[in-house]
Amino acid sequence: MAKREFSRQDTFKQPEFRVNDQIRIPEVRLVGDSLEELSITIGTTIEAGVYPTRKVREWATQVELDVVEISPNAVPPVVRITDYNKFLYEKKKKEKEIKAKTAKTVIKEIRFGPNTDDHDFEFKVRHAKTFLDEGAKVKAYVNFRGRTIVFKDRGELLLLRFLKELEEYGQAESLPKLEGRRMIVIVTPKKKK
Repeated sequence: MAKREFSRQDTFKQPEFRVNDQIRIPEVRLVGDSLEELSITIGTTIEAGVYPTRKVREWATQVELDVVEISPNAVPPVVRITDYNKFLYEKKKKEKEIKAKTAKTVIKEIRFGPNTDDHDFEFKVRHAKTFLDEGAKVKAYVNFRGRTIVFKDRGELLLLRFLKELEEYGQAESLPKLEGRRMIVIVTPKKKK
């Protein structure tokens, strides 16, 4: 069995944010939601603003929290006094929420032959209607195999008829076009009111 070689990057992962003593800039901009609570605990009025880094670190050690650099590219860099692990957890939670809210587009494919029968056509149209109702895009194509490529007009008529059947469920992104041995059309669902 072969041994895996470890690189330095495997063992020492660079932290995403600079924390406490890693912040070496003389002045930082302090922000945060809990500055009033910190003021009461420390006994000094703390407001959002620019402070010497040393002083911000002292405040953080008094309340047993960390100084976390949020925006290193700002002038001066923006920091927050918080528990570092809690900060990472909340950040990951926000990213997960954003990812969940993004719409995922699904494309369902329906294949026809140039000589597709009426019953098969109706069957596939019913499937396309359910796909469009679910919010998925439908990619319909006529596959020309061997000598059937001479029936391009039949394939185009079939796809145009398909689009006509799905008029109230969705609209075509473009007219049927031939790509190699396939004539393709994509139907997007209509927005629900």
